[in-house]
Amino acid sequence: MVTPSFCIAFLLCCIFATLLSILSFVLLLKLKQSIITRGQCNLEISLHESNQQILKDVSSNFIGSLSSNMFAYGLGLMLLDQTGLAISFGIDMVITPIVGLLFLIPVGNLTDRYPHKKILTYSIVIRLLALIIFACFIDFFHGLYKLVPVIIFLIINAISINFSNTSYSAAVHELVNDKKIQKLSSLTQGSISLSQILAPAIGVALYSIFGFDFFIYLEILATLLTFLILQTMHFHYNHSSNNSSGKTSLDDFKSGLSYVNKRKLIKYIITMAVVINFIFTALNMGVPYVIKSQLHLGNGPVGFLQSGMAIGTLAGSFLMLALPEKKWFAQKLLIPLLSFGIEFILLGSVFLEKFDLWHLNIWGTVTMILIGLTLAILNITVQVRLQKTVPTHILGRVMALLTTANTSVMPLGTLFYTFFFQNNFNGGYIFIVNGIILSIYTVVLFPVLLKNIKLDNQYIDQ
Repeated sequence: MVTPSFCIAFLLCCIFATLLSILSFVLLLKLKQSIITRGQCNLEISLHESNQQILKDVSSNFIGSLSSNMFAYGLGLMLLDQTGLAISFGIDMVITPIVGLLFLIPVGNLTDRYPHKKILTYSIVIRLLALIIFACFIDFFHGLYKLVPVIIFLIINAISINFSNTSYSAAVHELVNDKKIQKLSSLTQGSISLSQILAPAIGVALYSIFGFDFFIYLEILATLLTFLILQTMHFHYNHSSNNSSGKTSLDDFKSGLSYVNKRKLIKYIITMAVVINFIFTALNMGVPYVIKSQLHLGNGPVGFLQSGMAIGTLAGSFLMLALPEKKWFAQKLLIPLLSFGIEFILLGSVFLEKFDLWHLNIWGTVTMILIGLTLAILNITVQVRLQKTVPTHILGRVMALLTTANTSVMPLGTLFYTFFFQNNFNGGYIFIVNGIILSIYTVVLFPVLLKNIKLDNQYIDQ
């Protein structure tokens, strides 16, 4: 039972964690006021240095992603044991979008004002300190009160990761030259996908042997390693006068919105991201529910299908390495959009067929591989296009807008689809209807997107 004292403590801790994170970032960034504007200065970066930077970036992403994914599994299992709440594995999905919305303006503005390496350094240090404090105090809480330190840490963690992801995306021109941008994005996506394949099995095994505290120490070690790798990376800055000097944070944010409004293709990409991620919440929460609660086939197929999506994402990342970077942008954007609808219909049909365990594992996994493949191609295509055509001094704000659009709709989607699944609507039909809606939406937008792709091509060589 949730007591009033718990609610008050919980609220105060959340407010304290948020204020601590804001103050930490502001104070640390103020220590060294080296405000700069970075032009697209990566022409001076050699191919050899670009390859070295890619190796370091991919290694850092793989270590961080594998560790954090295992930590998430361990945290979910621990909370489920301690509280018995069904939200134990989804609490981060609620906190992250809220943090993204609250910090949309400061994340974009600070990323475009300050050196990216400093932001990344401070972000990792704050996360490391939060982990150490979390490790010291987590065992003082028991039962439902375990949520207090967990939510405080997840708020700080979400803020830190938000700054880190946006800064890494905006710093691409400072790490590699233009010829290596797609390779960097593809290999980074591939390393994250590989970690998602390995994390569930390793995480569950380690939790069974060592318990949750082990994951905290492992995460501290991984964070230290990523910090050390970051310090060896060279960020190429083009120092010039700061064009945002004298402007307020709101003015800076409005200039980012103005740029997006001018680039209509980016507007449509952000809109589509909202729609696709809303529908994708049905996939994230619906697949386990349909398999376990409606088809009564246990946990095994859930693991197969989730691994299938990660394998597909990995395959898509490697496929993008082979595809020419400067060709077929329209095809790489539009074909995946059309494919999503078809793949959702296929997945719904697999569930409606009521296959036995063996056939469901095969056909469900194949369909999820296709979805992962499509998702990787679309994500990398959009990311590379933005990184190559958006001026570096405004890229942070644009990437922050896109990231927030991707995550902010997830809580609404979760509530929306929870209503249908909890009211015993057949999951197969839900996926088919989603696929039909997504297909119609894409077909209607197809001519508009094609027109704006042609108009947007003027930005490629700027």
